[in-house]
Amino acid sequence: MVYRPVCITKKNFLSQERSMRRRTLEVIPLKRFLLLFVLAATWQAQAQGATTPYPSMAPPEQYLITDRNAEIALAQSAAPESISRDADVLVLGRQGYETAVKGKNGFACLVQRSWMAPIDDPEFWNPKVRSPICLNAPAVRSFLPRIIRKTELVLGGSTKAQMFEEITAAIDRKELPAPEADSMSYMMSKQSYNDRNGNWHPHLMLFLPQTDPLAWGAGLPGTPIFAFQDTVEHLTVILITVSHWSDGTAATFDK
Repeated sequence: MVYRPVCITKKNFLSQERSMRRRTLEVIPLKRFLLLFVLAATWQAQAQGATTPYPSMAPPEQYLITDRNAEIALAQSAAPESISRDADVLVLGRQGYETAVKGKNGFACLVQRSWMAPIDDPEFWNPKVRSPICLNAPAVRSFLPRIIRKTELVLGGSTKAQMFEEITAAIDRKELPAPEADSMSYMMSKQSYNDRNGNWHPHLMLFLPQTDPLAWGAGLPGTPIFAFQDTVEHLTVILITVSHWSDGTAATFDK
């Protein structure tokens, strides 16, 4: 490579100075644009975090209850003692639900976690959710397998999308049964919790193949019956509010 000396005159110097100033003026707006872009991206991420407080699964340990006896008692609180004292009780372990108490009346009680919510529920991954439930024998045969399979998939590392894809495929393949006639559950615990409404009203739930909730009068003014349609799982759940918690104390309806 050959270097040639350059003669710098006053004219050349002034020309170069003007050129440098132009480049400086061009760079400053670019820096400002990049700063605004970063700030906007940060704001958007914060806004999304505010609207989606649980965007992904927490560490599995956060969903577990360390005191096994406390989880048994919480599960049994879903139904009146006349039912729950003779029911099977399941507790959540690191791989899924395990039988902690063997019952004799055909019912099964357990504490559901957040992933039993619909796919679009913002609390789907909320590790604080506790939903005690006692299922009758038809629901034990036809709805409990869904709870168990979902839990095993989630704890096995499946994403939300993967879990629902597998559940839907298992229902289509008849590996998971459709709800049996008379499938129902008690959800009457004072200790259930989610962020949205703390502990909602004590209620019963009926599990049906997809049907029109209006056939039950669900959601009409003055009725104690509510419903939601789970189109992913081809399921209709009917909720019937009751006037007392499982311990017999009266419930108030102020929410």
